[in-house]
Amino acid sequence: MVRDNNIRIRIFKNRLLYVLVCVLSGLTAIPLLAILGEVLIKGWKQLGWSFITEATPNAYKAMQAVSAGQDIPGGIANGIVGTFLMLMLAAVVAIPVGVFCGICLSEYRKNWFATIVSYLTDLLQGTPSIIIGIITYIWVVVPMKGYSAIAGSVALFIMMLPLIIRSTEETMKVLPETLKEAGLALGGSYWRVMLQVMLPSALGSLFTGILLAISRVVGETAPLMFTALGGAAISWNMTKPMSAVPLLIWEFFNDPNLQSLIWGASLFLLTFVLCLNLLAKRIAKKWKI
Repeated sequence: MVRDNNIRIRIFKNRLLYVLVCVLSGLTAIPLLAILGEVLIKGWKQLGWSFITEATPNAYKAMQAVSAGQDIPGGIANGIVGTFLMLMLAAVVAIPVGVFCGICLSEYRKNWFATIVSYLTDLLQGTPSIIIGIITYIWVVVPMKGYSAIAGSVALFIMMLPLIIRSTEETMKVLPETLKEAGLALGGSYWRVMLQVMLPSALGSLFTGILLAISRVVGETAPLMFTALGGAAISWNMTKPMSAVPLLIWEFFNDPNLQSLIWGASLFLLTFVLCLNLLAKRIAKKWKI
């Protein structure tokens, strides 16, 4: 009888905890669903071919369209081009540097140099993005005597680097030591084994970490305000000021005539980040270590 009562109490506690977790999870999801719903409802009508292929209109054209009760002409093509160019340049530099630093931390974790790199990585990961923007302004914008997409890419590179380093380090720690031992036993040099055996084995996790790092920085506004500055026209010149989707959202917010474009730009940015995260999860599931 006592045993049956204990079982009933344990079942009751288990169900109570399950209901509590479900309720708290639902409460946590309410703000997220509310934000996504608001952006989706107000932004999906703006998404179209012209919205992603035309540059942002000036304030005068937007004011004329608003006064006539028409849709605002133009779109966010200048921000899309700038975002992809700066992300591409930042990723080209951050990926090899981050991967090799992650390998260094996983293989030489007791080395004094690895200790310093690990400490700096943690420090950099916790640095506010606006501070990174100010530092990049001092390091890049001032010496170049002007804002540029290169400066924006440097800021994004600094933000991506610690995420790639940590994901690479954790991935390399998970790989079985027998892989490296087998490669060395066959006569391969240490770095050849790392590049041709270990890294291909961890490709799925590494790629996932890179995608998550990109999705982390793609929505940053503060660093780009101090570096890329923005621009109204579509530009391919990396040495000149260049716009980005987060910068456009900030500019739309400050212009009453362009505020309606905020929702379309926000929906585009959310969709892009969502696609990156879904792709990362799919890769992680398919190439799980």
